[in-house]
Amino acid sequence: MIKLNIKLATITLLQGGVIAYPTEAVWGLGCDPWNKWAVMKLLAVKQRPMEKGLILVADSTQQFGPLFEDLSAELKVTLNNAGPAPITWLIPDPKDRIPLWLKGSHSKIAIRISSHPLVRELCQSFGSMIVSTSANESGAPEIKSRLKLVKSLGDKLGFIVPGQLGSELKTSTIKDLESGMMLRE
Repeated sequence: MIKLNIKLATITLLQGGVIAYPTEAVWGLGCDPWNKWAVMKLLAVKQRPMEKGLILVADSTQQFGPLFEDLSAELKVTLNNAGPAPITWLIPDPKDRIPLWLKGSHSKIAIRISSHPLVRELCQSFGSMIVSTSANESGAPEIKSRLKLVKSLGDKLGFIVPGQLGSELKTSTIKDLESGMMLRE
């Protein structure tokens, strides 16, 4: 049943839809980051301005592909040693490989290597990173139950991946990769 749900979610992503899925701490929304219209749909569901930017999530550093070409060997080691963890890293994008609809008004892009097995499987099935943001309207409390998710956003989503949240009590820490500065704990 899990494989079927992952396949249905992947099809939804490939067709430009917005999905919801359990993450380490809260329900998340996702879409194909390279599909501008899918990202615009996700931002509309969330009522989030594009300028704020979004997070990209993957199951490994390899899925972030060309983003790593511009990183120093030291920064690559830092990311690889962090592994799957509840840390969202802000990494530089000096060659503007990531479109504005993902970075917003920022020069860096937020990335996370997920430790949640369903998120990792979803990224593997999709064959790439996906957009990841909390499944709530901008400014509203984060959603931690499937029932609340369905009531709040269910009719706006292409697919909801069934599953359980991870064991984290709060959303990921945000840390700047270059400076090491914590932006959210």
